[in-house]
Amino acid sequence: MMKHRAGFSLIEVLVGIGLFLVVATAVYSSYVSLIKLANANQARIVGIQLANEQFEVVRNMPYVNVGLTNGIPIGVLQQNQTLIRGGFTYTVTLVVRNIDLATSTLQASSKLVEVNIACASCKQGFDPIVLTGYVSPANLQSAASGGALIVQVFDSNGIPIQGATVVVQSTATSSITNTDITNNNGTLEIIGVPPGANVYRVTVSKTGFSTARTYAPGDPSNPNPSSADITIVAGEVSQVSLSIDALSELNFTSVSPTCQPVGNFHFNLTGEKQIGQGVPKYSEDLGTDAGGTLALNPMEWDTYTLTPADSTHDANGITPFSPIALNAGNTQNIQLVVVPQSPNSLMVAVQDSALKLPLSGATVELSGNGYDRSEVTGQGFFSQTDWSGGSGQSAFLIQNKYAGDDGSVDVSTSSGNVVLKQVFDEFSPSGQLESSTFDTGSPSNFYSLFWTPINQPAFAGQDPIRFQVATTPSTTPDGPWTYLGPDGSATSYYTVPGTQISGAAGNQYLRYMMYLSTETATVTPSISDVSFTYTSDCIPPGQVLFQGLTAGDYTLNISKSGYVTWSGTVTVGAGWQNTVINLEQ
Repeated sequence: MMKHRAGFSLIEVLVGIGLFLVVATAVYSSYVSLIKLANANQARIVGIQLANEQFEVVRNMPYVNVGLTNGIPIGVLQQNQTLIRGGFTYTVTLVVRNIDLATSTLQASSKLVEVNIACASCKQGFDPIVLTGYVSPANLQSAASGGALIVQVFDSNGIPIQGATVVVQSTATSSITNTDITNNNGTLEIIGVPPGANVYRVTVSKTGFSTARTYAPGDPSNPNPSSADITIVAGEVSQVSLSIDALSELNFTSVSPTCQPVGNFHFNLTGEKQIGQGVPKYSEDLGTDAGGTLALNPMEWDTYTLTPADSTHDANGITPFSPIALNAGNTQNIQLVVVPQSPNSLMVAVQDSALKLPLSGATVELSGNGYDRSEVTGQGFFSQTDWSGGSGQSAFLIQNKYAGDDGSVDVSTSSGNVVLKQVFDEFSPSGQLESSTFDTGSPSNFYSLFWTPINQPAFAGQDPIRFQVATTPSTTPDGPWTYLGPDGSATSYYTVPGTQISGAAGNQYLRYMMYLSTETATVTPSISDVSFTYTSDCIPPGQVLFQGLTAGDYTLNISKSGYVTWSGTVTVGAGWQNTVINLEQ
């Protein structure tokens, strides 16, 4: 009689193999992770031992030798080394600094030594090891030879910058290159600097920030620098203040009046900042690419003047007006509307004398030398100066009405102004007003939001006037209007007039939300004017171009309803030129 034994089927075998592989992979991954973790811990232990080793070297050397071979104070230590310990490669960086623990900035009572151990090749994100200590001379305080240098670093608003890198380079012999960082007050004090006349170049920088430095006097390209290389006098304190701030970006587009890209348009861009008498810090001849775009990044905050210098096209308009203010940490878009070149051209920009906003609807007449022509400037901004008509208006048709408010604002008591509502001699602590919908007529680029008055009562508190802006491509957006601030979020607010409107490019409709607040019940902030600038359909706001002119003097007449008529003489020469006219109400 034959007996049959049951075996494993092919499916059972495959399932078993699969389960084994899953378990084996998990075990192997855990094993590898443990090995990496142990390796990272070992690298850190060895790094700490190396840092202690460096401190032992410092402790056992003569006090006079504690310093960097090319730094201040001068000594025998190298600032940067690459060392191998326990199979790991470490980068060792030393900082040695005279420290004044007494009252005189010319006395070094001790030296600060900082050891930084980094390991780029170590796994698991090796964090640098930093050890700091002090070494002192045998006596309580030692007189430092030479002088002292105090470097102050601040931003565009005068706020001190912590952690800025300061490099002090001796230009005469290159024997000293001292690198250190500013403290919490944006200051670096260097004691014991060898004396010399205009022999120390100071350069300050920080990641993501601009760079500033001193310059050699008498250089042919900059004979009278505004910040000269530093002179150190024995027993004296020398100071230098330099300003840096977050880098910005300029984006240029060159297009025709019908918004078609025009490539390779050339111009000069010159900044207002000067590194010496008549020497701008930035001045470059530039041009857009074949697609009509140019991105300049990084750029330093400054006010830039743009001058067209193209051989085939004239500028029909520049938006925003030149000169162009670029704030720190901002991106500014600049649109150049260009037309085929004429031998002699005059671009006239018309703006409100008080608000400095481009004026649309202004009639500009140029006459003389057998030429007589009138042009009307394009729409440059919307403005609302009266809200006394009350709420309930969706589209901005009646000039003194708006969409709605929260019941805590007063639009009628103070003629033409929005203030907080007053009840029993006390003003409401806060209130808000939503504008009607402004229609620019076509997809637009929005630029800046303005309001007046700029100065508000001090007792109202910080930022008693705030705004947010909402834009959409349709007059009836899905859901409620989404109001945003300058960083593109719903939690930020426009608090400075003239701030660039964020995230609104390509939309046709705009609303603003006005927020008023006070910290004192007896005072209220107020708003008398709200406006915003934009361009639409590539018709530059507040600008017209006259072409085909002959050289000579012309009469210019500019008129607009509500403004005083302006008349004057302009002289037209060869090529393209522009003039800015301010109209008064």
